[in-house]
Amino acid sequence: MASLVIAEHDHGTLKGATLNTVTAAVQLGGEVHVLIAGENAAGAAQAASRIAGVAKVLHADGASLGEQLAENVAAQVLALLGDAAGNYSHVLFPATAHGKNVAPRVAAKLDVAQISEISKVVSPDTFERPIYAGNAIATVQSQDAVKVITVRATGFDPAAPGGSAAIETIPAVTDSGKSKYLGSEIAKSDRPELTAAKIIVSGGRAMGSSEKFNEVLTPLADKLGAALGASRAAVDAGYAPNDWQVGQTGKIVAPQLYVACGISGAIQHLAGMKDSKVIVAINKDPEAPIFSVADYGLEADLFEAVPQLVGAL
Repeated sequence: MASLVIAEHDHGTLKGATLNTVTAAVQLGGEVHVLIAGENAAGAAQAASRIAGVAKVLHADGASLGEQLAENVAAQVLALLGDAAGNYSHVLFPATAHGKNVAPRVAAKLDVAQISEISKVVSPDTFERPIYAGNAIATVQSQDAVKVITVRATGFDPAAPGGSAAIETIPAVTDSGKSKYLGSEIAKSDRPELTAAKIIVSGGRAMGSSEKFNEVLTPLADKLGAALGASRAAVDAGYAPNDWQVGQTGKIVAPQLYVACGISGAIQHLAGMKDSKVIVAINKDPEAPIFSVADYGLEADLFEAVPQLVGAL
């Protein structure tokens, strides 16, 4: 039996979470196939073929998949599963906004239970996943014939390059007509994308204002080449935009270095960043929960400490 990974891509290149999902699929045993569903997505298909551990790339290319609407991508996956006559035991999606949009549709149509945000593969039918904002780990066993899984990228290392998989072209599904793409407004930044950044500098409610947030943290992020993040409290207060939010209801990140400035460390926030390799916390409250997960803690006023740190760098 083989596993099918539904790649996330921008047609020309693969998104990083796809590589982590391939790693999870490889741990299941058996062949790993990758589905590239898009329009003029030959670049993404070529990139997928070069991932170590991938045996075959299935490339569905058509106008109906141009915007990767969930209804059409789900229909493409279901068509492939039908044509494969039961050859796939696992279907894996990255646990991103796109993956979470498509996976439940596939699971519902197959009448199976979705296994969400796995962080470890125990065996081909048993997985670990975080619950209660990451404060507990549930071990889940599934007896479904086809297991539909979303993969938490921070739980798996990205797959390495070095593969040479064959690329097979398959027919693209017709437009379902159930949804229509109207447009999008995409925030552009010179900084690394938050979920892919190796270094993140985050601020909390203690920043006090959006002006202070930018005045104090931007120089540090510039020095480190880091992405900027924020706690939910800072976002709710209007200090930072929504797409900077790190936490259970924001983005799950695991950079090499996470610098938390003025963040108390509520459970919701810790759930989104505690897998970071090195955590540095700057907070003047010695009882702040963030210190319990920090590798390095500095009990100090961030408005004095951060500029000093920038000066030292």
